[in-house]
Amino acid sequence: MRRRLINSTLAVVLVVIAVFGISLVIVETRTIESSAQESVQSEAVRLVSIVDSRLVGGERVESAVLSEQITPSRYARVDIPGRAPIEIGARPDGGVITATQKGEQGETVRVEESRVTVSREVGRTLLVILAVALLAVVAAVFLAVRQANRLTAPLTDLAETAERLGSGDPRPRHRRYGVPELDRVADVLDASAERIARMLTAERRLAADASHQLRTPLTALSMRLEEITLTDDPETVKEEATIALTQVERLTDVVQRLLTNSRDPQSGSAVTFDLDEVIKQQLEEWRPATRTAGRALVRSGRRGLRAVGTPGAVAQVLATLIENSLMHGDGTVALRTRVTGNQAVVEVSDEGPGVPPDLGARVFERTVSGRNSTGLGLAVARDLAEADGGRLELLQQQPPIFALFLSRDVDQIDGQGEGRPLNRADEQDG
Repeated sequence: MRRRLINSTLAVVLVVIAVFGISLVIVETRTIESSAQESVQSEAVRLVSIVDSRLVGGERVESAVLSEQITPSRYARVDIPGRAPIEIGARPDGGVITATQKGEQGETVRVEESRVTVSREVGRTLLVILAVALLAVVAAVFLAVRQANRLTAPLTDLAETAERLGSGDPRPRHRRYGVPELDRVADVLDASAERIARMLTAERRLAADASHQLRTPLTALSMRLEEITLTDDPETVKEEATIALTQVERLTDVVQRLLTNSRDPQSGSAVTFDLDEVIKQQLEEWRPATRTAGRALVRSGRRGLRAVGTPGAVAQVLATLIENSLMHGDGTVALRTRVTGNQAVVEVSDEGPGVPPDLGARVFERTVSGRNSTGLGLAVARDLAEADGGRLELLQQQPPIFALFLSRDVDQIDGQGEGRPLNRADEQDG
């Protein structure tokens, strides 16, 4: 393309030089010839007037006097009736420019000039025109190369940018070239790079979130399957298989929820559900892990609450909080339900050292962890909670208390008010 731009520019310049150069040569040649003819004619008129004035005054007309009035390179002949012709200068050979003038006393003056003089003048003019044309060609080459570089270099750069996008490097370059059309292409490529970067980030985030969220539930599921393989009691097998199927359904729902959040974080699928059922499910799922760790998992607080959200997402949030308590905490893991205003609250606490003071609320940020873990669990849990209109907060750092706030069912609020008081049977389950 660079060569084509240079060749096309030079072709245009050469055509323009040829057209205007030939026209200028023709015009200048005619001008020089016309000027030479006028000069010879003017000299003939001057000689006639001199001869007339001498004849009228009775003075002698001699070549010595007239030779001073004529250009040295020219030839003049004066014919006076009754006298011999007077010749001044050498008569030129070849082509000549002639001017003849008659005087009032009957004399005739003829002035001649060789065309060689005119040809020399025309030649000098042609040299000047050729020099100007050559200078124009050199300037055109310089400008053509510069313009070609200005256009081809950005195109090469844009091609490299597109190749980088195709090879998986979505970093925008933010380069502009001062050419509106090329800048428009650069804008589009940068916008595409940013979109690709966002998509790749969302996909990587989804993969990281899914792998983190599925790791522990799959471990628990494998433990239940192992228990099934080790028992011969049909009732135990049936019970463990039912719980395992429930876990599989919940994991499927969590994966779908993570996929939906990665595409549109605001696309909620909240429904009204029984909060007790979700908590009971978590107690059953985590009972083997707590038993293996020699820890206790208890539940207390308000019963019969109905919340608004996605049951699978809420279960996954509670699973993350229980897992954190088992992994980083100590002593009994407690789940407590209560009501505040129009919200149902599930608190998860343990008796461990809690969250380090230097972390605080940053514990919900991605990659932030105080125990050398991935730092994804609480961040994903908060995203799941917020997707359903709830929120996950750290109420107390030492000992740690995490609280999941969920909207309550409107019918339950209107029908039950603050609900019945707790009795001893409601205080503990585990």
